Amino acid sequence: MTTQRTSGRRKQAMAAAAVVAALLTTAACGGGDSDSGGSKNGAAGFDAANNKIAQADQVKKGGELKFASTQDADSWDTTRGYYGFMWNFSRYYARQLVTNTPAPGEKGAGVSPDLAADVAKVSDDGKTYTYTLRDGVTWEDGKPITSKDVKYGIERGWAQDVLAGGPTYLKEVLDPDGKYEGPYKDKSADKLGLKSIETPDDKTIVFKLPEANSDFEEMLALTSASPVRQDKDTKSKYGLHPFSSGPYKFESYNPGKDLTLVRNTEWKQDSDPVRKAYPDKISIKFFTNANELDQRLIAGDYDIDLAQTGLSPQGRTSALKEHKGNVDNPVSGYIRYAVFPQSVKPFDNIHCRKAVLYGADHVSLQTARGGPQAGGDIGTNMLPPAVPGSEAQKYDPYEMAGANKNGNIEKAKEELKACGQPNGFKTTIAVRNNKPVEVATAESLQASLKKVGIEVGIDQYDGSQTAGIIGSPSNVKKKGYGIIIMGWGPDFPSVQGYGKPLWNSEFIQESGNNNYALIDDKEIDGLFDKYGTELEDSAKADIAKQINHKVMEGAYYLPFVFEKFINWRSSRVGNVYTSDGYSGMYDFVNIGLKSSSK
Repeated sequence: MTTQRTSGRRKQAMAAAAVVAALLTTAACGGGDSDSGGSKNGAAGFDAANNKIAQADQVKKGGELKFASTQDADSWDTTRGYYGFMWNFSRYYARQLVTNTPAPGEKGAGVSPDLAADVAKVSDDGKTYTYTLRDGVTWEDGKPITSKDVKYGIERGWAQDVLAGGPTYLKEVLDPDGKYEGPYKDKSADKLGLKSIETPDDKTIVFKLPEANSDFEEMLALTSASPVRQDKDTKSKYGLHPFSSGPYKFESYNPGKDLTLVRNTEWKQDSDPVRKAYPDKISIKFFTNANELDQRLIAGDYDIDLAQTGLSPQGRTSALKEHKGNVDNPVSGYIRYAVFPQSVKPFDNIHCRKAVLYGADHVSLQTARGGPQAGGDIGTNMLPPAVPGSEAQKYDPYEMAGANKNGNIEKAKEELKACGQPNGFKTTIAVRNNKPVEVATAESLQASLKKVGIEVGIDQYDGSQTAGIIGSPSNVKKKGYGIIIMGWGPDFPSVQGYGKPLWNSEFIQESGNNNYALIDDKEIDGLFDKYGTELEDSAKADIAKQINHKVMEGAYYLPFVFEKFINWRSSRVGNVYTSDGYSGMYDFVNIGLKSSSK
């Protein structure tokens, strides 16, 4: 039985793909009014690129687009990278069968054909996906990109002993029993032994899923599904100089210092419906000091902050006061929160967890994060606003943004009594030492909980060692980390792409764990299983709501904010817009320099 997917989201994605060209060549409103700073130095205006295109009609071919950041990528290897900005930036040099639609706001969360001539032909009750590669797609040396290159690039995700770090959704969906050992241990002559991907010819690739998963095409839009050519695979060193399938290629890379991309002269515009490749050169300069970075952005020395996590307090004060027309204030896909590991007593008791939820001063926590504009709206649940099924602040089971926004001492003490700790208890908050705003959040929570008898110590750990410290359940228990401060954004905009690593019991790991609460709930697991096989968008959204409600009913999390950013764009750039496909970041791939810029 053929089941061609025609869900609302799929229709939206196909429609979005059809109007990409119009979106990229039509100027959006946002010239800026008198108090937005829109006319200053050619700036587009405050929020001019927030879910719409700023100055699309003014971009030119040529010039150097200059990014800057205080943080290098975890890896520029398409298999290993997991930072959101890396996924965004890597589309300059890496293509996929399908990719996020290059359009602002919600449309950017759709998928559009990239290397493939069209979105998938889906059959076999949602278990078989077939793609045909488009004509003229080539590597940087001019050789054609084949279906086998795509398969090999995906297979690298199985080599976790060599290439750890990236997302493993495809591994879990295509090989749930873990039978394949990856291309480096593959005993087949061509190293293409993964049975669930077939390549009958160089232009055709067929994915045969053991079980249907309705987000499979979104998984293929991740950079981890990029092709890699076997003869150019340098394994653990690949991230130092990936081989390009996109319009730009690596010219030089000095880790932690700078990265420069130049045009890939073998790339053909008529083979790529997604990328316009406006600049001649794209560079990144890495800084060690956030305030210096912001000063250089505001001075016009650089165009875009690569990390897209917002200006620092000092920088945003200056920008909002003197250069408001150069900033946007998008809602990100991130929720910032505290989470309670159930392995650390007394947080194995739901009432002790609820005591913290009621004892917290949510306005104070929001203020510590930067307030309503730079921090975001008070968090009331655990599903980000851009994820289908989200109810945003409408779903507020603990009245965190309502009656209890300043804390409810009486209710907190009732919960303490119910959990057998009427006089309170002691615990420790774990917080990254390289995130000042998280330290401030921990101090806010510490102060409010003291009022209800919960004494909290704060342990600032090495933020660069997160995976081995809070990602190790045994270490968390040993250290007595009853509260962990963290944040999360969707890998792709669905409850599966956001919540599965956090709430599904299958994702509890001995290291690199993200299910910090150690949630092992058969009902939640079952809802995720049901979600994977559901093809209709309305039903998927309903399941997402149910999962979110179950998580909140378990009181495993204290959400702080639905995060917002103050992001900078220079007056030199045009065709800038935020995308839900990249959690409210600017979609880098088609930013260009304005015709008046030097």
